[in-house]
Formats: sequence, structure tokens, C-alpha cells
Amino acid sequence: MADDCCTTTIDVASLASRQRKVLAWVLGINAATFVGMVTASVLSGSSALLSGTLDNLGDALTYALSMAVVGASTQTKARVALLKGLLILAAALAVAVQIGWRLTDLDAPVASTMSVAAALNLAANSICLWLLTPHRKGDVNMSSSWECSRNDVIEGFAVIGAAAAVWLFDSGWPDMVVAVILLAIFLRSAARVLRSAWLELAPATA
Repeated sequence: MADDCCTTTIDVASLASRQRKVLAWVLGINAATFVGMVTASVLSGSSALLSGTLDNLGDALTYALSMAVVGASTQTKARVALLKGLLILAAALAVAVQIGWRLTDLDAPVASTMSVAAALNLAANSICLWLLTPHRKGDVNMSSSWECSRNDVIEGFAVIGAAAAVWLFDSGWPDMVVAVILLAIFLRSAARVLRSAWLELAPATA
């Protein structure tokens, strides 16, 4: 029996160590990508690319929070997941404000800058998703991190599509349409993460 308890403790410690390593990698990737995306979004004037920039910032904060609570209690992880959901919601609201501002001056973004930045961002986020996928069903902490990364990959494909449409039609509307679609995805993701966190917290408050 003592051997079983010892083995369980070692397994849990090993799992926590692996989770921290994965989160450290995706945190570094997102922080580095954020810098490039800020520059590209300013140079291109793209709302869709800006949504990716804000999302990368939110993700970097999310992964930092996730690292802090690896190995913590379920209630602590649920509280942090609740904060992650609020971060996703904040990013969505920031995109909504930017979309409203762009509607007053709808110039076509620079498609070449959009496409290069989106392609690099997609590659980086695909690596993050690949790293997180084995841990996506571990607990609410890792599943919410995986959710953020999956959104990033969807966003990458969407922005590349927007860049192609902007180039083809020489119009800012494709960029706006994709930005609105991404806004809806972020809002849905925020609702899912917040709901999962609330369900984990509910037993403790009942």
C-alpha cells in the first residue's frame, strides 16, 4: 500500500513537471509572437490581425497563470480558469471597440503584411496546440489553455483568408467580416471557459 501511495505521488509530480514545461514553451512562443503581431497590425491596419495580437497577449497571461497553479487544488485551478475566461472576454471587447472605430474609416489593409504575419502566427500557434493537445483533458487548467491555443489556430486560418480576400477585392470589408467572426468565436470560448470554471466552483459554494 505504501508503495502504491509513493508511486501515485511520483506520477502526480511528474505530470505537474511535464505540464509546467509545456506551458513554459507556449508562454515563450506567445510572448515572442505578440511583439511581431503588434508591429504587423500597426503597419497593415488590419482589424483581424489586431484581434490576433490581443489574443496573443491574453494567451501569454493565461499561460503564465496556468503555470502558477499547476499542481494546485481543483478549486484554485477553477478560480484561475475563471480569470482566463474574463481575459478572453476582455480581448473580445477590445476587438469590438476597434471594429467600431474602423467602420468610420474603412480603408483596405496591406494584404501582403497581413498574410506574412498571419502565416507566421499560424505556424507558431500550431506548435502551441500540438504541445498542449496531450494535456487537453487533464484538468480545467490545461483544458482552458488548450482552448485558447485552438482559438489561435482558427484565427490564423481566418486572417490568412481575410488577407487573400482583401488582395482579391481591394477592400477592407473582408478584414472586417473576419474580425467580427473572430469576435464571435472569442465570446463563445469565453462563455465555455467561464461555464467550466463555474461548474468546478459550484460544489464549493453550494
